[in-house]
Amino acid sequence: MNSTLVTFPGGLTSGRSMIVGTVPVEGDRHGLVVAETPFHPLDHTWPDQPADRGTIGGLPVVDCVTGAQSNTGEVFLGADIPVRRGAEGWRWLVVHVTERPLPVESEVDLWVDADFRAALSAGHTACHLAALALNAALAGRWRKEARADSLGRPDFDQAAITSSRIGPYGSVDVYRLGKSLRKKGFATEDLDVAVVRLVARQVNDQLEAWAAADAPVRLEVPGPGLTARRTWHCSLPEGEASIPCGGTHVGATAALGGATVTLSLDEAALTMRTSLTPPA
Repeated sequence: MNSTLVTFPGGLTSGRSMIVGTVPVEGDRHGLVVAETPFHPLDHTWPDQPADRGTIGGLPVVDCVTGAQSNTGEVFLGADIPVRRGAEGWRWLVVHVTERPLPVESEVDLWVDADFRAALSAGHTACHLAALALNAALAGRWRKEARADSLGRPDFDQAAITSSRIGPYGSVDVYRLGKSLRKKGFATEDLDVAVVRLVARQVNDQLEAWAAADAPVRLEVPGPGLTARRTWHCSLPEGEASIPCGGTHVGATAALGGATVTLSLDEAALTMRTSLTPPA
């Protein structure tokens, strides 16, 4: 099998392709690999955006995961993949998991649930914007020079994030506020509920302004391979924002409607929950 070509970065939710192989999955399910797919699989290294839903050859796709095939032909799935994303000498696969098999070399139609994809795309774009707004709101808490984000603010998001989970019209991001972050120069000692509420208010004001700006969003796509290093771009009033990203997104910030962030402190962690009220 060759590496799977993907069309989801261009926003496609349907296609037709040949089944080029099958791979074993747990239980009595079947892992189908096609030459080209519109399905976005769960990434094995940073599983933030869930897999697309839909059908392949008329069968429901009950899961869609990343696979990697070694030079010896062995296929690993998801968290069992032993190499870094895009490692040379490996073939990178989108594995469509079904309850029933389909014959290899048959041509099949692939259909992605466009409404579910749109909800995840909105949640993912809002997640990036909320991270940039959080960076801006926390910029004054750095006592040392820190790596900057694409808008020139200290990149708290990248320095502290431990997990990010995208959902339909929202996301949950968790940041560690421990010793290593303090060593980098971020002040945490006076963070309390009142301060966090003020930060959330600043983030929400910024998100409201960015949604109103109807800033265009695009993905820079260097190639059709699953592991191509894609980059999210958003032309904000403050400048061109960019973040490496393998997910899907809306076409402009106005599509987000109303975005609201809540922040909570829990031991040595800050959790940011972003939720959207889509435009009518």
